Amino acid sequence: MMQYFTEINIPEFPEKIDHSSKIIMMGSCFTENVGLKLEQLKFNIEINPFGILYNPISVANSIKILLNQRLFNGDDLFFRDGLWHSFAHHGKFSGNEKETVLENINARIKKSSRLLREADFLFLTFGTAWVYELKATGQVVANCHKVPAGEFRRFRLPVNNITEVYQSLLEELWLANPKLKIIFTVSPVRHWKDGAPGNQVSKATLIVAIDNIVGSFDNFPCWYFPSYEIVMDELRDYRFFADDMLHLSDVAVVHIYKKFESGLITEDSRKISDEIINIQKAINHRPFNKNTPEFKKFITKGLKKVNSLMKKHPYLNLLSEKEYFEKQLGGIKT
Repeated sequence: MMQYFTEINIPEFPEKIDHSSKIIMMGSCFTENVGLKLEQLKFNIEINPFGILYNPISVANSIKILLNQRLFNGDDLFFRDGLWHSFAHHGKFSGNEKETVLENINARIKKSSRLLREADFLFLTFGTAWVYELKATGQVVANCHKVPAGEFRRFRLPVNNITEVYQSLLEELWLANPKLKIIFTVSPVRHWKDGAPGNQVSKATLIVAIDNIVGSFDNFPCWYFPSYEIVMDELRDYRFFADDMLHLSDVAVVHIYKKFESGLITEDSRKISDEIINIQKAINHRPFNKNTPEFKKFITKGLKKVNSLMKKHPYLNLLSEKEYFEKQLGGIKT
């Protein structure tokens, strides 16, 4: 039978994640698409401790902050449009109380700094090679926070700059955490403000730079996952995009996650994930009448599944699910 699309073969990764793995994901919004699915399936994961980051230099700067556990102070923030912001963070960290902003930023740095030194996997997703450099300081910012464009110098990073930064950074990471496995990917979400040619040159820059980085460490656990190629070749159709025709649809995200799962998640953890999905479906079930023997049996069965999974896999955090079933069971009047 003819196959009417080009399938991207996922390499057999020599190391795979399971539910006991400690995982950090950093980078563009695509990181959150996959990361949130892992989080929903109860993997031990930290997603974007600085918020969404698009360019490789901001990702690298964030990792250096975590390696050094450099905490922020008032001088690292600026006030604009009624809010305090950090040029190293996404707008989700901005707020109208300076001390609260600092507390939230530093709490995530402390938590993620510890995790980085213990992590088994670090996933890095690059979105664009274009950067904004603050003219006053020379800092490449993670987010402009609507500061006037005239205060920045905008340019595209050269391949060799990205390569050199990460060759040095990865050596630092492995000194701090020798067991760390690092996986790069390029976000398939297009940056259309650069136009079609500008977006393609940007993505090509990232792909070549990552190829150089991975090729520099043949004897170290450093690999590439082809998320960009899956969308561009395997899902070459606008039905796999959201209404803006730039971001991915939910169907596309699920498809990429399934490819990710087949290449990077152990078979045992895939089975655990199926059991967790069934538990979550049971939680979302809304009966017409809760006070029946049938519903009591249904809830008892769900609680038994949760307890069995937690006993078999002590690293799984299913406390909220356990609490739900116990609360429902206690409220049944039969």
